[in-house]
Amino acid sequence: MIRSLAAAGRPPLFLAALLLLAACTPGGGKSAPADPNAGLDAQILTWRTALEDGHPVCRTKVAGHGCDGFQVMCKAMQEITPDETAKGVTAQVIAAITFNGRNPDGSSGKAGSAFAVFSKAGGQWTRAEAMPVNMNTCAPL
Repeated sequence: MIRSLAAAGRPPLFLAALLLLAACTPGGGKSAPADPNAGLDAQILTWRTALEDGHPVCRTKVAGHGCDGFQVMCKAMQEITPDETAKGVTAQVIAAITFNGRNPDGSSGKAGSAFAVFSKAGGQWTRAEAMPVNMNTCAPL
């Protein structure tokens, strides 16, 4: 079962208030220790760097960058199976990201996308490739 992070039982106004509070709080990008998704944003940035370094669409480098326009299209919490729970998995999120390659002249090139499932165990996130999902809902295709 997939639940969108935005639709995980929190009203949109509550999320907006949290974003405003985070923007005004010192260290505003840090998650609360009880947040099951704490640290996920840093892992997504690491994924972005890995994509730029190794994805075929990002092969042409312009000023040291192979792709631009990175946008996380969706993130959705995943059900954790009993086997995963036995392995210590406490959170699991699937995500989809889009980006554009670069042409040698610096203009945007071919569009690319990638899909990953992030699993948290022992307080650490790991990433694995995932099958494509619907970019709006993160539901399987």
